[in-house]
Amino acid sequence: MEGDGPAATVPQYQPACPTRDACVYSSCYCEENIWKLCEYIKTHDQYPLEECSAVFISNEKKMVPIWKQQARPGNGPVIWDYHVVLLHVPSEGQSFIYDLDSILPFPCPFDIYVEDALKSDDDIHPQFRRKFRVVRADSYLKNFASDRSHMKDSSGNWREPPPAYPCIETGGEPRPSFPGLCLVPAQICGPLVPR
Repeated sequence: MEGDGPAATVPQYQPACPTRDACVYSSCYCEENIWKLCEYIKTHDQYPLEECSAVFISNEKKMVPIWKQQARPGNGPVIWDYHVVLLHVPSEGQSFIYDLDSILPFPCPFDIYVEDALKSDDDIHPQFRRKFRVVRADSYLKNFASDRSHMKDSSGNWREPPPAYPCIETGGEPRPSFPGLCLVPAQICGPLVPR
């Protein structure tokens, strides 16, 4: 009878990077953390880089709530001006989010991350509704650069200590982070949902 044979086993997901503690990480520099994660994935070639994307989360008011963040113990959200995570959509199986600032598993299954960290826009005041920009990892590695000026106050002091490594430069001199970052409306249940 059909279906009586042994069930097909789904291979267990192997993370695209080392443990969270072994990743390059600087608090409040999520865009650089994810760039370094993309660089690691490209260098170690465990998965095709085309399966990965950097996902920018922000809005016009630069106030986006994200739950389950290390910066906020308890059940409340952190209100970020923007946040960047890595999305891995493997050729088979479910998709995963890599968020080095989260207290959720690392990596985290996509559906769990959406439910626990992003929650539904239906439950969020309109001024906090998020927009997403998905950038392929290969393009991100090639085009992202930052002079970290967005992390300095009006007196030129660091708001948060910068990473120990030099500014990321891709094809020239460092430039301000996110010049004209274009955010496009997206629905979690629409085009951002991989599988």
